[in-house]
Amino acid sequence: MLTLNLKTFNMKITCRENCDNAPKKLLLKEFNISFGKGDVQNILSYLAANIVWDMVGDKVIKGKDEVEKELEAMKEYTATEINIDHIITHGKIAACNGNYKMGSGSSYGFCDVYEFDNHSKIAKIRRMTSYGIALKP
Repeated sequence: MLTLNLKTFNMKITCRENCDNAPKKLLLKEFNISFGKGDVQNILSYLAANIVWDMVGDKVIKGKDEVEKELEAMKEYTATEINIDHIITHGKIAACNGNYKMGSGSSYGFCDVYEFDNHSKIAKIRRMTSYGIALKP
């Protein structure tokens, strides 16, 4: 288990996965940390131009420009703590689950399923299906 404290963002990060020798696992760990920080430009760097983001039960956003607009609207909601339970990768498909504790004190559980645009170590995320739920205090 890896625990990091990012003083710049006053954020605690716990990741149960050892991602040191798995490029896509490391990519997804960094991607989720960027979400927690509200780092829109870094998030966008992981996405393919034709990204489709399905926020299950809410909306589907298509294209990098539309995703950027959504992220800009969300970027003020930053996390104080991120717990990543599992990162699973196989070929072009991956999943990550855990929870975010927000600066407001609320917490959210998440599970994201990803599809990459190819099998390479530097593949971009072409589809993301996000399941999120508010957790009781």
